[in-house]
Amino acid sequence: MRDGVNATRLRLPEEGPWHTAMDYMMHRWGHIDPQGIEERFDAGEIVGEGGVPLDRATPLQDHTFIWYYRTLPPETRLPVEISILHQDNHLLVVDKPHFLPTTPGGTYIQESALVRLRNQLDLPDLIPMHRLDRMTAGVLLFSTNPQTRGRYQVLFEKRQVQKEYECVSAAEPAPGHPAVDFPVVVRNRMTKSRSYLLAEVIDGEPNAETRIERLETFDGGPAAVAAGTGAGGRPRLARYRLEPHTGKTHQLRVHMASLGLGIVNDAFYPDLLDKAPDDYARPLQLLARGIRFVDPISGRPVEYRSSLELSEAAPTRP
Repeated sequence: MRDGVNATRLRLPEEGPWHTAMDYMMHRWGHIDPQGIEERFDAGEIVGEGGVPLDRATPLQDHTFIWYYRTLPPETRLPVEISILHQDNHLLVVDKPHFLPTTPGGTYIQESALVRLRNQLDLPDLIPMHRLDRMTAGVLLFSTNPQTRGRYQVLFEKRQVQKEYECVSAAEPAPGHPAVDFPVVVRNRMTKSRSYLLAEVIDGEPNAETRIERLETFDGGPAAVAAGTGAGGRPRLARYRLEPHTGKTHQLRVHMASLGLGIVNDAFYPDLLDKAPDDYARPLQLLARGIRFVDPISGRPVEYRSSLELSEAAPTRP
């Protein structure tokens, strides 16, 4: 691991027109940084099984997998911070802010919760137990101990972890949607859409389920007006409790939108908006409020609660 980031693993083909491992890497990535690839081979920074360094002449067939470090572009630090809620010999529980991804990806490598925390706390073995969307804030669990990691992973696999979210949306469904009698359970079949990064509801056996409860209604502020959640100066908004029983991508956002109650500041659902720079004054009004389970090490029920508040709901909370 280097600067909190794991090496990248590349599988080499068993055969082809490439005589050496470097020939194949040049075929894959030479159009981006050919000199950098040569320098990494010369410096012994590209390795095979067992950490054996490769050189320019290493035959293609000598290795099935090789590992190397990507050249990472400089990143601007996101103006958000992570708060630690709990830390012990097995778990790290944090409040992830809006706009920070859980794991590295795309243009966010150092600016991810995982890499930030690995570097900040000197925890190279840190691994997330689940994920939150980049635009979703709230409680996020990490394993700090490889020896006990599997015991926590089993809880998630067997759905023995209860999650609770909060969101802010319109108090009443958008025109064209029927009234909702809360609490309500939304069940449908979700799949990844052919559209970039989106999910959609299709016909078929339900594979996604969320219980939704309306907690309170109140007058929205300027951000709610800008988000189009109502006409006039102060539209009625509501704070909702969401309890997902499954974990499909964007499930909560899709289920709220399906009721005509798209979450405030959601740029994907119900309508995909043009991509724009992050507006830190208008975060998605979705928060992972709490998570609870029976700890497999202590055998005791535990619950971790977010200390964050949704900006559109905070003035109304006691």
